[in-house]
Amino acid sequence: MSTPDLNLLVTLDMLLAEGSVARAAQRLRLSPSAISRALARLRETTGDPLLVRAGRGLVPTPRALELRERVGQLVQDAEAVLRPAETLNLKQLVRTFTLRTREGFVENFGPDLLARVGEEAPGVRLRFVQKPDKDSAPLRDASVDLETGVVGPTTGPEVRAQALFRDRLVGVVRKEHALSRGRITPARYAAGRHIGVSRRGLDKGPIDDALSPFGLERQIVTIVEGFSAALALARGSDLIASVPERHTGNLRAGMHSFALPVSMPEITVSLLWHPRLDADPAHRWLRGCVRDVCAEPHTKSSKRG
Repeated sequence: MSTPDLNLLVTLDMLLAEGSVARAAQRLRLSPSAISRALARLRETTGDPLLVRAGRGLVPTPRALELRERVGQLVQDAEAVLRPAETLNLKQLVRTFTLRTREGFVENFGPDLLARVGEEAPGVRLRFVQKPDKDSAPLRDASVDLETGVVGPTTGPEVRAQALFRDRLVGVVRKEHALSRGRITPARYAAGRHIGVSRRGLDKGPIDDALSPFGLERQIVTIVEGFSAALALARGSDLIASVPERHTGNLRAGMHSFALPVSMPEITVSLLWHPRLDADPAHRWLRGCVRDVCAEPHTKSSKRG
């Protein structure tokens, strides 16, 4: 059996990324005819057309879509193996990192993270963007460097994840609310008027499932997409918000919080990134900063990785 030409993987990766022989040739600094010849060899080797003409561009076949992630990862791993080792000089590092988080993260962990980064690498700038969904596409296309969130079915299978902290849902009301005094029972909690929090606008959730065995049901009078809006409404009314405890610590200042009177599973908030950045020294350093800042006080360390 002949040894495959592994250079074809680089060409295929670029063709799948660009969908154009001309653009792939430009990025690889080769002639369009050389790319066309490589595509012909790829078709012969795989037994599949891989890319077919659609108007003025090329579109991938189902086989090409199946190979895309694997090919991209192989090329990235090869580049990482051949890349010379770098000595990271944080004081001279000039770079902007984009972090995608749900609301509450910046308010609670942002100040400490910015202070840490500013002290160690003054040339580094952090850009925080909101996380409207769990789609991993921003990590894949490099528009986001790091993300925080709960790993779920829609998280890309190739995405790296490392636990940051465990959280739990708590009830929150204004200081003068009736639930700020006395024991909170399932019936007493359910009897109040509630704020639903759902990015998809759902009017039922895990809390309602936990109340169901008691024969209880919440009266949800309004639904919002985020924690900040829920807490703002609860602060100015007799409505009850139920939000993650650690994620909303500073947002809940001046309000009364209480443990939910039903059993709810804890939430693991993780740090997410694309594997192409695994070995990047600056990215590894930033991951360490985020982990340390998010760690419980008794678990903080200077470990990097």
